[in-house]
Amino acid sequence: MSESAPAPKPDFIREIIADDLATGKHATTITRFPPEPNGYLHIGHAKSICLNFGIARENATTGAKCHLRFDDTNPEKEEAEYVDSIKADVQWLGFDWGNDLYFASDYFQFFHDCAVHLIQHGLAYIDHDSAEEIRVKRGNLTTPGSPSPYRERPMEENLALFARMRAGEFKEGACVLRAKIDMASSNMNLRDPVLYRIMHSHHHNTGDAWCIYPMYDFAHPLEDTLEHITHSLCTLEFENHRPLYDWFIEHCPVPSKPRQIEFARLNLTYTVMSKRKLLQLVQQGHVSGWDDPRLPTISGLRRRGYPAQAIRDFCKRIGLTKFNSTTDVALLEFEVRDFLNQNSPRRMAVLNPVMVVLDNWHAEPLGRVVIANHPQNAAAGDREVPISGAVWIEREDFMEDPPKKFYRLGPGRHVRLRGGHILRYTSHDKDAAGNITLIRADILPGTVGVDAPAGIECRAAIHWVDAATGVDAEVRLYDRLFSVEDPDAADGGFTSVLNPASLTVITAKVEPALAAAEPGCACQFERVGYFVSDSIDHQPGVRPVFNRTVALKDSWGKQTGR
Repeated sequence: MSESAPAPKPDFIREIIADDLATGKHATTITRFPPEPNGYLHIGHAKSICLNFGIARENATTGAKCHLRFDDTNPEKEEAEYVDSIKADVQWLGFDWGNDLYFASDYFQFFHDCAVHLIQHGLAYIDHDSAEEIRVKRGNLTTPGSPSPYRERPMEENLALFARMRAGEFKEGACVLRAKIDMASSNMNLRDPVLYRIMHSHHHNTGDAWCIYPMYDFAHPLEDTLEHITHSLCTLEFENHRPLYDWFIEHCPVPSKPRQIEFARLNLTYTVMSKRKLLQLVQQGHVSGWDDPRLPTISGLRRRGYPAQAIRDFCKRIGLTKFNSTTDVALLEFEVRDFLNQNSPRRMAVLNPVMVVLDNWHAEPLGRVVIANHPQNAAAGDREVPISGAVWIEREDFMEDPPKKFYRLGPGRHVRLRGGHILRYTSHDKDAAGNITLIRADILPGTVGVDAPAGIECRAAIHWVDAATGVDAEVRLYDRLFSVEDPDAADGGFTSVLNPASLTVITAKVEPALAAAEPGCACQFERVGYFVSDSIDHQPGVRPVFNRTVALKDSWGKQTGR
């Protein structure tokens, strides 16, 4: 945990669990993280992962554990690729499910048997109404539902029809199995919900063994009971589903009785969290894939250089509540910046270079200078950086007509090269368009590592890259994907407010140590920001590619006037 990360604090869920353990209601705690393998996980899932696996870790002395369970009940949207990515994301965040890896599809026979049980007890029936007819007959919040004409079918007929559904005798949409609960209930979820639908689709886990698949609301509580989950932690949108969750547990032959508890999901400014919308961004080519560093997916954040611990610290800081709210994405960026500031080595890269020729370099040809890898951490050691008679500096570090408080290079100005000499400006060249093409300066011999000589004002040090040994690198400057705080509320739809400046690709000059870095190496480009060598495209010594993780400071607020 970084030094500024919040200490774990009690929340209403942890208080419930502590009380259950203290009173002996449960001898231990079993939670679960139950993703649907129909897309990649995002930062909102990270909150749930940290909660469920975190509770298991905190109560490890009682034998607590957290299951990783894939709710794979919809073969049309699920893929093995998503299963693999979810496993990788959970492990990268620092959690381990041990031997407790499960699939809802492993329980298909049990779900089927529970459905038969409900039919036998007059609590479920086969309905031949179309999906639209079912929707209309459910009514609305002010109008009770009207029963299906098939609602009072004899039990024997329902059993026979369900067996024919299972045998594949019906086309998709021909009929469904519905629970018989209460068509006049004020809770719409209890108005005879669909339990099974026909889908002649290949399943990633069970192949073609089944052609009927359970609905999520039916399968989820049964999965929890089979796995003896003690506390089923869900986001608030499932609060109105809890009576249905409890109804299935009460009326099916189950081995345990879990308790569902709801908490507020994570919402972030300048972000969309819907997997459907994220998939749309991917499929329409607005981003390069699920791991595009502009996406809030865990794989995208990982590729952008967000540390797993910073994400865990962020989840601790925002805590748990029972009311929906939106968290400023700047808080996530703060945690990332804070962690990287303490843990990332420093390197030098020049993003907008202009060459400075050191005319009197022969006066003290050192060849290389020694620079600390981290200014606040002596244990990080030093490195030697090559230097010769010409260096690249940032174009913004030179001004032809500098104002009084400009302390970098310009006429009448001295500036120090980071870890090296003090420079004295002598002249500069411009092209026909008035652009500065070359700067000339002299070094002040004997000024490496010592204060400026008497009478010389030098109040700043600038980063640089040696012109002789520096390497060209592709640098991807990532910014927020959307230009407004709430893209979901945009009049033209969320894709209408994509930020056109969310990715800028430039060629920068980097010191040799950066070019040789392995993929996934995080560092601070001194005075510029935090970057990571791309995990896919970066080729050490061949094709250096770096992604900006986060700027040194929050520049977005200044740009937008926040």
